[in-house]
Amino acid sequence: MSKSRFSIRSLALAGIIAGIYTGLTLGLPIPSYGGVQLRVAEAMTLLPFLLPEAALGLTVGCFLSNLLGSPYVLDWVFGTLATFLATLLTRRMPNKWLAAVPPILCNAIIVGAEIAYFSVLDGAAFGPAFALNALTVGLGETIACFALGVPLISWIQKNPYLREYLAKKR
Repeated sequence: MSKSRFSIRSLALAGIIAGIYTGLTLGLPIPSYGGVQLRVAEAMTLLPFLLPEAALGLTVGCFLSNLLGSPYVLDWVFGTLATFLATLLTRRMPNKWLAAVPPILCNAIIVGAEIAYFSVLDGAAFGPAFALNALTVGLGETIACFALGVPLISWIQKNPYLREYLAKKR
């Protein structure tokens, strides 16, 4: 019998992460959509630095959040794509501080472009709209990742039970 890529435990953890991400995004009274947003759940996008299976949970959680919270099909696709790419890159970062950079860049560029497209569709105004939205989305993402995500990773690394769990995974 061949060993599956994901264990039941890994899939369960991914499901829990997806649920927490979705709950934080849809449940908190903080703007999680639009040009000015602070999606607190994005702090979790640093989790793949420690837990590879978090990439699946975060991608599913982002898709569910966008599906339930945004009326735009493009947001379901490209917002989820931004999170998926960020998780893949975050997994490869050498430390928790650099692990915060991929979510910031992926969301600023992809989601910034998406919001600019919805704002002006196309034409000469797209460039300025993209610059503004990339800046505001990137700023919200920077707050989520550095002010919330890095401390989350630090806490996980210091927690004795979680440290033991992580040691078993390596």
